[in-house]
Amino acid sequence: MTSKMLEEALSAATAVEGQLQHLDPQLIEVAGRLNRQPPQVVMTVARGSSDHAASYFAYLTMQQLGFPVASLPMSVVTMQQAPLRVSGQAAFAFSQSGQSPDLVNSMRLLRKRGALSVAMVNAQDTPLEAASEFCLPLHAGAERSVAATKSFIATLSASARLIAHWKQDAQLLEAGLALPQGLREAATQDWSPAVEALRDSQRLMVIGRGAGFAIAQEAALKLKETSAIQAEAFSSAEVRHGPMALIGDNYPLLVFAPRGAEQAGLISLAADMRQRGARVLLAAPDDIVERDLTLGRAEHPVLDPILAIQSFYGMAASLAEARGMDPDQPRHLSKVTRTH
Repeated sequence: MTSKMLEEALSAATAVEGQLQHLDPQLIEVAGRLNRQPPQVVMTVARGSSDHAASYFAYLTMQQLGFPVASLPMSVVTMQQAPLRVSGQAAFAFSQSGQSPDLVNSMRLLRKRGALSVAMVNAQDTPLEAASEFCLPLHAGAERSVAATKSFIATLSASARLIAHWKQDAQLLEAGLALPQGLREAATQDWSPAVEALRDSQRLMVIGRGAGFAIAQEAALKLKETSAIQAEAFSSAEVRHGPMALIGDNYPLLVFAPRGAEQAGLISLAADMRQRGARVLLAAPDDIVERDLTLGRAEHPVLDPILAIQSFYGMAASLAEARGMDPDQPRHLSKVTRTH
């Protein structure tokens, strides 16, 4: 029986198609406001998978537009009531449910103190939407598996398209139209070698860099949730500042190396870790002969990480089942999480 997690992951292309049909007018409105009243600083507020999507948004905003982006620790607002000076800045919240009190209260306060407040939410008519000046619905549809997949991909696609409108980047806008087909092709990639390699693993490092680091973060979380593997995400630079002391014979690493300026360093790290005896799974495009897993190419390189996580999700669902676990019902977790 196919898990809901896998079914929903495979429906991501359809979700993105719906988003392309319906969301552009709202994206254009928000982008217009940002161009008329440009912030000096952009803030993000999110938890879990949505926070990993926020990392992707942050990287693209800095890389493509030059605005510095900071992830706001919500306890500064909800517990410390810090006097944040945010008038004229921009705050973006990312959420599947739009219910968590810390997100809602943070956005309400940031808006009250003069920040432009924008929420990307999958659910409709939520407290987070009410707390924000603008709401960008993700159009992913109801998600029943506790492990979020299509809503995460929909958040990435909406983020990239907002950046494209904000920058008025015709090439990126055009590339986004081909994303659904790219997702369908990415879902067919054979990642079964990773299932075999990780079937008995209890720990794992997941490595990425740049926009791909957000994918490494999301992959590590999914492996914790669905396979009870203690997976930790590191950038390929940060791992050399201490964490690689853990690596010995057969220590498993999953390295995401999509196209981009970071790719050469990721491939070099994979080779270095193999020399140290690690069991490396290198995910890279098909022109990289050293790869163990194949990544698709989008019509624009900044969209490649979205295809990468699509390929990963199918593997993660299969791995959970191979380990005798139900990926739809991770222990101790519920679909809607409320933190303060």
